[in-house]
Amino acid sequence: MSRKVIELFYDVVSPYAWLGFEVLCRYRNVWNMDLKLRPALLGGVLLASGNRSPVMVPNKGLYMMKDLNQLASYMNVPLQHPSDPIEVMFGKGSLSAMRFITAVAEKEKEKDNDRLLENVSREVWKRIWSTDQDICEPASLSEAGLKAGFSSSEVEELLRLANSQAVKDNLKQTTQEAVNYEAFGLPLVVCHVDGKPQAFFGSDRFELMAHCIGEKWLGPQPDKPTLNL
Repeated sequence: MSRKVIELFYDVVSPYAWLGFEVLCRYRNVWNMDLKLRPALLGGVLLASGNRSPVMVPNKGLYMMKDLNQLASYMNVPLQHPSDPIEVMFGKGSLSAMRFITAVAEKEKEKDNDRLLENVSREVWKRIWSTDQDICEPASLSEAGLKAGFSSSEVEELLRLANSQAVKDNLKQTTQEAVNYEAFGLPLVVCHVDGKPQAFFGSDRFELMAHCIGEKWLGPQPDKPTLNL
């Protein structure tokens, strides 16, 4: 049976994208799939689609905070709200971080292995959505890169690459690809089944996704499946 390709378009500024990211990474060796991590820019998707973040609508923002607490516990992801979510998400944003992660993606593409891309994405997510740290300054990204498994020289090279026009263009292109799949936010998961892409928005569509790709949903922690009594 041929392996299915599943693309995950994500931005570390989105806590829901982190939840979806962790669940899909856990399913790498459970489902018959090749997971492709696609760093994109949420701001670009919102702008292109005419959408806006739920935190900009007071009642949606309040609901989102409660929802994230419940989902973090359910999915076993160490998510904690930053002290000033609005400043983090819209004041500072994630452009520098996503260029850095895109540089990692470009570098790792040569090895046909995205384990370090997975690691560095997770480390940057932890900084913004677990330990309330900066993700804009080079020193912060350097620390994330080192924790992810890169050497000091490799991190320096990645920081230089992140400022290159090639990486900037690549991030724009990936963001546009998400928009081409009719994305209006992130995360966006695109399952390629029988040569046809099927797009799913958010981190709560895994049961339907599993049905569409002919796999079994075992809950957010497949090594600890939920018992149906």
